[in-house]
Amino acid sequence: MKMKERNPWHRPVTIIITVIGVIAIVTLVTVLVIQNRTIAQKYKYGIVLDAGSSHTSLYIYQWPAEKDNNTGRVEQKHHCQVAGKGISSYTATPYKAGESLISCLKEAKENIPQKMHPETPLYLGATAGMRLLKLENSSASDEVFKAVEKTLRGFPFSYQGARLLAGQEEGAFGWVTVNYLDDRLTQGLETTGALDLGGASTQISFVSDEYNGSESPDNAVSFRLYGYDYTLYTHSFLCYGKDQALRLALAHQTKSGPTAITDPCFHNGYNETRHYAAVYDSPCVSDQKPQIVSETFIHLGGGNFTQCQEVIKSIFNFTSCRYSRCSFNGIFQPPLQGQFGAFSAYFFVMNFLNLTDTSVPLKTVMQKLSDYCATPWTQIKKEHDIPLKYLAEYCFSGTYILTLMMEGYNFTSETYSSIKYIQKIKNSDAGWTLGYMLNLTNMIPAEAPDSPPLTYTSYVSVVTVMAILLFVIFILILYSLWPKFNTEPKII
Repeated sequence: MKMKERNPWHRPVTIIITVIGVIAIVTLVTVLVIQNRTIAQKYKYGIVLDAGSSHTSLYIYQWPAEKDNNTGRVEQKHHCQVAGKGISSYTATPYKAGESLISCLKEAKENIPQKMHPETPLYLGATAGMRLLKLENSSASDEVFKAVEKTLRGFPFSYQGARLLAGQEEGAFGWVTVNYLDDRLTQGLETTGALDLGGASTQISFVSDEYNGSESPDNAVSFRLYGYDYTLYTHSFLCYGKDQALRLALAHQTKSGPTAITDPCFHNGYNETRHYAAVYDSPCVSDQKPQIVSETFIHLGGGNFTQCQEVIKSIFNFTSCRYSRCSFNGIFQPPLQGQFGAFSAYFFVMNFLNLTDTSVPLKTVMQKLSDYCATPWTQIKKEHDIPLKYLAEYCFSGTYILTLMMEGYNFTSETYSSIKYIQKIKNSDAGWTLGYMLNLTNMIPAEAPDSPPLTYTSYVSVVTVMAILLFVIFILILYSLWPKFNTEPKII
């Protein structure tokens, strides 16, 4: 007979151990996957109403509920534009200011799960239109706010107040929005400046290496966000939004009380009768109204871009400056630095004019705008199907934007390309509302939040590999020890 030692791996006990080991690995990996599986996302919500000078907008924001402690990514879920004018226009009938918000608030109820309504903060921030009304008629402003508050409290959300934002806040929160959406704050990247143009005011906000807040400290806002320190320069120019700037330009041209003017900022062939009372019905120009005037004047268009620029320059004061450097009206401004995002009316006007591409040389942009302004009014009306009031003002608004940027804020033909006209960033509107809500809900931490050393995918992969290695080592050890427990030869 021939004696042969049987392969120990053929024994049933070995097969059983192997099977158990494989099952153990599969079970371990399965448990890890199930324990950390992606589950249906739950969200929290916030509502901000932007009560601007020309209209009111409602924004709904959402963020992951399980990451509420300063780590959830906030995104815009819904936007509703309130019908009608801004709340500052309802001074004669304040209750209508509140009623105007009802339709958009009903939309908010539909877009937010009902069970989340009581937990959803509701904010209203009023900007330059209400700032002007406060200056002109404080009691009327209070009545409008009371009417708005009554309406907001009538909805099932967590009402957090309606308040008047300072211009500096509007500028700072706009800067936060732009840089938060661009992920510049979490990574400590060079920030983007913010240029915001409304109907009644305009804001400029940016970080400059040459500005630490010591000169003109009223323009400084200090932040510590995600572990990085920022000293932000910001200023808001009340009365220099595009609508109030138009009043300033008309006031300059009618200061002698004429019965007719030829305005180079309007198209040739434009002919409208304007009431002096309507032009001067604003704190921005009320003190400039001529003493002896007729009730109306004829507003004729001249369609001349170069002359329009000169008219617009006249509404700025470039002569007085008690600081090392200024923008206009004696306001300090440090040297411009980095990229800038221009939003709100900047985008809408330049987008209509098809001039949002800032890689195009400034000289070319100005020539295209000049050609547009020189186009006869009859042709303009045929080419565009929008309300004539807005259509008539695009020549002025486009010229005003370029003049404000070049002459006011000191951009040049070389730095113009650093401006980017933006409406949205990652599906969220650029503007102050998101930055406002982030601040009030403490969703941006001063310090960078802790994060796990491994991502979920890496974690599962590492555990799986380690489990397999341990099993292989176990089998190898078992194989090396097996002869010691089975030394008796078998006879075959």
